[in-house]
Amino acid sequence: MKRLLFLSLFLPSILLAQHTIKGVFSPAKDYNVALLYKVSPTISKYISNAEVKKDGSFEIKLDSLVKKGIYRLVYAVPQEDYNFDIIYNGKEDIELTFNSETGVKFKKSTENKLLASYTNSMSLVTQSIGNYFSQQSKDTTALKAIFKTQKETQISFEKAAKETMALQFIKANKPYIPLKVEDVKTYSNNLKKHYFDFVDFKNSTLQSSNFLEEKMLNYVFGMSSDSEDDITNYKKNIEVVGSKMKDAPQKVKRILLVDLWQQMVDLNLEPVANYIAETYLMDIAVALNDQELLHSLILYKDTSIGNNAPDFDIEIKGNTKLVTKKLSELNIAETYIILFWSSGCSHCLDEVPKLQAYLKSKKTSSIKVVAVGLEDEPKNWQNLIKNYPEFIHVYGKGKWDNEIGDAYGVTATPTYFILDKDKKFIAKPEGLEVLKTFFDDELN
Repeated sequence: MKRLLFLSLFLPSILLAQHTIKGVFSPAKDYNVALLYKVSPTISKYISNAEVKKDGSFEIKLDSLVKKGIYRLVYAVPQEDYNFDIIYNGKEDIELTFNSETGVKFKKSTENKLLASYTNSMSLVTQSIGNYFSQQSKDTTALKAIFKTQKETQISFEKAAKETMALQFIKANKPYIPLKVEDVKTYSNNLKKHYFDFVDFKNSTLQSSNFLEEKMLNYVFGMSSDSEDDITNYKKNIEVVGSKMKDAPQKVKRILLVDLWQQMVDLNLEPVANYIAETYLMDIAVALNDQELLHSLILYKDTSIGNNAPDFDIEIKGNTKLVTKKLSELNIAETYIILFWSSGCSHCLDEVPKLQAYLKSKKTSSIKVVAVGLEDEPKNWQNLIKNYPEFIHVYGKGKWDNEIGDAYGVTATPTYFILDKDKKFIAKPEGLEVLKTFFDDELN
């Protein structure tokens, strides 16, 4: 009984805190809480959190149930943008400092310090190679020495990282190292050709980190060709990435390619975003029965520049009464502005009068505004539209659950679309000032 009692008292202490992740954020005033997640190839599992104190310090205690693997520390929102990865081997405490400008630095943790040291060392070698070629030096002995240092650095770190998780990242990041002196063009071509030689998209540890995403983005945006425009170059680079990840699980490919697609959307590179969707993501969405993703891809494609705007009914004044027509049937202007707004939106109440005043200042009848009011009920809207008699007004019943707004992918008001006389999208300005710049350029 005494032995059983002793064990019952001792076991809980074993299961309690085993190791800690602690650090200091700076400047401290910018941070409130640190959230820790364990990352697997397709999902992040919440583990714990800690308050960031006034001096920027935090501490997260890990019990024995927290297993080794890749963890993600989130320090702000949106979480997918403000985070960094940590290797936890289940054997050591981790201490770090973090600054939003200089990044994370590990003060304690053999594996994380080793990986950071490798990254910094190889970065310095890469910088030396870049300096050599930019100076157009003819000293081939110097270039041979740089490549020799690069090879020895890679080998030494692989040996130092033996039997650690860090080794998987070090081996996957092994660069192309020439066996003999190469001119800059040959070296650049080979660097591009061998970029993914040691990257295994099926590796679960790599899948659980930001490594594959960063490798993909660096290749797509960093590998260029002097003979091709950006759009063509991006598409060719994406084709290479797609071929390298073809054997990875569908869910992993979905995560990586959705991120790449979103990057192109954010950069307003519609042809590239739609290329990713049509070549890869739509098939993946169908295979995973991911209807939400499929809908988003189709919606974005349908509202891309050059496509016909989704049609809807409008009422315009006829000779004696209101006449219902389709948007596609309008023939009263050279350019149309589709404005989505709401009588309950303070930003709209500020911008819509400014839009009206701007168009009046242009003294042109070639531009027509079709204003769709997304509303829960019509009373306020009916009163407000009297102030804009020159606009064509459409009542968007249901507000955020409205067919017209849904067809245009509207998630905020005011939202603007510009159509040509054939009702094809020619611009999607993000805000009134961008819209004004568009017309200033067009009309001058």
